[in-house]
Amino acid sequence: MSDTSLQPAILLVEDDSQLFNEIKSLMGFMGFDTFYVNDLDALAGALNNGEFICVLLGAFKGERSRVEALQKIQLSNLSVLLFNQDKSNLDKYQSQFKHVLSHLEMPLKYEPVSEALKKARAPAAAVGKLVSRIPKLGGNSAAIQYVRTMIEQVAKTSASVLILGESGTGKEVVARNIHALSNRCKAGFVPVNCGAIPADLLESELFGHEKGAFTGAINSRQGRFELAEKGTLFLDEIGDMSLPMQVKLLRVLQERTFERVGSNKSIQSDVRILAATHRNLEFNIKDGKFREDLFYRLNVFPIELPSLRERLEDVPFLLQDQVDKLEADNRGSVRLTAEATEMLSQYSWPGNVRELSNLVERLSILYPDSIVDAQHLPPKYQPVSTFQPVEKTFKSDPPFNPALMFADLDENDEIEKGLLRKLPDDLPKKISDGFSEMAITENGSTIDDDGLDLKEHLAGLEVLLIRQALGKTKGVVAHAAKLLKMRRTTLVEKLKKYDIKA
Repeated sequence: MSDTSLQPAILLVEDDSQLFNEIKSLMGFMGFDTFYVNDLDALAGALNNGEFICVLLGAFKGERSRVEALQKIQLSNLSVLLFNQDKSNLDKYQSQFKHVLSHLEMPLKYEPVSEALKKARAPAAAVGKLVSRIPKLGGNSAAIQYVRTMIEQVAKTSASVLILGESGTGKEVVARNIHALSNRCKAGFVPVNCGAIPADLLESELFGHEKGAFTGAINSRQGRFELAEKGTLFLDEIGDMSLPMQVKLLRVLQERTFERVGSNKSIQSDVRILAATHRNLEFNIKDGKFREDLFYRLNVFPIELPSLRERLEDVPFLLQDQVDKLEADNRGSVRLTAEATEMLSQYSWPGNVRELSNLVERLSILYPDSIVDAQHLPPKYQPVSTFQPVEKTFKSDPPFNPALMFADLDENDEIEKGLLRKLPDDLPKKISDGFSEMAITENGSTIDDDGLDLKEHLAGLEVLLIRQALGKTKGVVAHAAKLLKMRRTTLVEKLKKYDIKA
């Protein structure tokens, strides 16, 4: 599989499927995919078809089966880490099999596993293939994990896949992962950007042409369909394809044959089609810009990629991925402080992952092998502060605005701590019972003859404003924090204190 893996992969050989789930979570956190087998035939298939960093060998069906497994693994030249078995087996197996490295105690823990994996070495060729052939779909958010699951489910089938998402979200990365996981992985992956090729040349680009078919055709030429035979053809920006070309593509998909431009000889085609677009094809169908029959041919299995602003929790992982990529390519390095990372985790990223990648490369050029703090980021990535020195903003005292009292306080601010420390224990219940909906006038709040508990009142007002901000941003905490002109971490702490569900 890991020829077929979404990330560099570990091969797990173990009987207990529940244990696999636990190990998969740990390996996922460490940046590895995990491929699981529980019999010798499946092990042989995985070793023949896949590329792995190493093998984790567990209690696997007793002594005899473990020895047979080690014999198969030794032929693949992979390192072996033992676990979930008697530690005394380490010396015994090391005397027979040179690639058995160490034994891991249960339950598996991050540090010893990390150290063991550093010692494990896959063949250089296999590692090279992993880096070059399988781009990483970065992040650990629920949205991106769902995309990975969809990829795994559809990869082994022959179904056409339509990959949807904004520009820069990684649609080609998804396509390459589907190909890498598929049974066609040993054949070619051929990408075509339908929006980058003029409409009158796209037919020749896809189907090829014969010598003399048109002016400038001085030689016969294979098209992308022929180059992708037995493999995968990726049609990027399919929504930009002209209607006449859509008709010709539909015919190929239906009949599995095509002709080169200038020829009447039919050529059989065994190609899997993956298509991608940032456009809403269903709207294009209504506008007469895209054929409905072609849409249903392509949309057998849709995968929709979330924008980066919908998974801002992935930004720290993606930043590190891009830094690692720069270092692996010997194109420099850079380090971001926690404050810079936090600031970038609040940015809306209209250019998605592509914009993030470009930013990291730009920072590595501006600050080579240096530490980048928040103030070093380009201005567009820094939140615009509404707080300026008073003398520059007001000629006299400004009108009282209670919201500003809480707007820019950090969670470590002693004033805020002092205030919140004195709030009543039952405040969250009061808030949920409607306390925060107290009468607020246009110019402030009213005070009756019985007086007013200012601390409770301001806390209630703060809760009301937080809820309004969350409502306006549909529960996106980072965006709500921007509206309230505070740090995201500060808002998260307030949500916890007031028991507010985002």
